[in-house]
Amino acid sequence: MIAYVKGKVEDIAEDNVVIEVGGIGYNVKISADTAARLPGTGEMAKLYTYTNVREDAIQLFGFLTKSDLEIFRKCITVSGIGPKGALAILSVLDADSLRFAIMSGDVKAISRAPGIGPRTAERLILELKDKIRIDDTLIDKEIESLRGKGGEAAGSSQKKEAVEALVSLGYGQAEAAKAVSAIEGIEAMDSGDVLKAALKNLF
Repeated sequence: MIAYVKGKVEDIAEDNVVIEVGGIGYNVKISADTAARLPGTGEMAKLYTYTNVREDAIQLFGFLTKSDLEIFRKCITVSGIGPKGALAILSVLDADSLRFAIMSGDVKAISRAPGIGPRTAERLILELKDKIRIDDTLIDKEIESLRGKGGEAAGSSQKKEAVEALVSLGYGQAEAAKAVSAIEGIEAMDSGDVLKAALKNLF
């Protein structure tokens, strides 16, 4: 219905933002994670939106990236999880963390969201596990983290190579990414050392 809204941020709350577009202020429901990442009031922002039509209201749910919107759409296909519940989940887990939690079967992480109990979290994992694919998103996040700390680009490529090597050995992408991400001091390691350290984390 409305693909996105782009305009000036007029007001931000923990679960709502007002975006002015052409003299009209749109109330857009957002997650706490999105609220924390939005620019300040008076600045321009673009939110990809999902329109939820009910008998008594029309609501817009906004996301800073198409990736966030995509995982939100997947969540609301699960029985017992509506737009409000999906937004609650994305308030405690960002899109990549949620994908990781689904693929690794982390019921505890998902059920931290208000109104989402263990049974609902288990159902979400069961119904979405085969529909979620972790490509390079987690590794890309690690690359940005390294760059922000002044790390070498080689450190990030070693992480990616280690994940690929673990997957070729039969490990799942989620557990491989988790094992590699847990390694400290990776910037000073060569690819072989990274792989060895990751294998230790898996045992």
